[in-house]
Amino acid sequence: MSTPALIDASELKTLMSQDSIKLLVVDCRYALTDPEAGARDYADGHIPGAVYADLGELLSGPTTGMNGRHPLPDPQAFADGLAALGADDDTLVVAYDAEDATYAARLWWLLRWIGHEQVRVLDGGLRAWREAGGALSTTVPSPRPGNLSLRHRAMPTVTFTDVLANVNSQKKRVVDARSPDRYRGENETLDPTGGHIPGAINRYYKENLRDDGRFKSAAELRQEYQQLLGDTPAEQVIHQCGSGVSACHNLLAMEIAGLKGGTLYPGSWSEWCRQSGVPMARG
Repeated sequence: MSTPALIDASELKTLMSQDSIKLLVVDCRYALTDPEAGARDYADGHIPGAVYADLGELLSGPTTGMNGRHPLPDPQAFADGLAALGADDDTLVVAYDAEDATYAARLWWLLRWIGHEQVRVLDGGLRAWREAGGALSTTVPSPRPGNLSLRHRAMPTVTFTDVLANVNSQKKRVVDARSPDRYRGENETLDPTGGHIPGAINRYYKENLRDDGRFKSAAELRQEYQQLLGDTPAEQVIHQCGSGVSACHNLLAMEIAGLKGGTLYPGSWSEWCRQSGVPMARG
């Protein structure tokens, strides 16, 4: 059986009490405008036993100025980094962040990318954990190094060149996960130029959530994505955002909805807008 994409706080509490379960809880909190905020928040209090994974370090690779703000990490370096935090090939990894899974979804996608299927996202994040009566800890664990290895990678990606060719062919549907104003080219504060990839349609990733930060039901997500995509199958969808982070949220939502097989454009808009002479759309 495939591992469910989400886990709720009560189920996580139960698993944490079972010695027979090999479990690793990973705190992924982060702030794009304050890269140190996540580590500070973790130090101030986290789910007991949780380790911290930093988006800018473990969950991303080096930037060159042309490859986007959060390039994919080297797969072996990423696997080694998770192994150093205690992950084995048979470990169930539970990722969480503050509440909306923006960064937890990135860890979910990366683990699936290196072939690790046993990964789930805490629905509602730390907010849901606290609402369920979960305690917080300031103790930083010292995990035993694990043996997490690279296996068959099942999460496809495309390059800038692939997406550029698709602008003309329109063989695949590009879905932009950024907020509507940034998609239109307004209020851009993270990247040097505003706008979107020509032909891309907008699905703001926060539309995947209810007001409490938890995901909408599978049926509701399926209906919304089918309405958005029309006859385009999930396998023909390219997901992008600003830097390949919140696009993983849309990929996670489609997984919850049973619409699997979507592709990530890791460089996303932050790579696209830095290329010379690239076509851009606004409005």
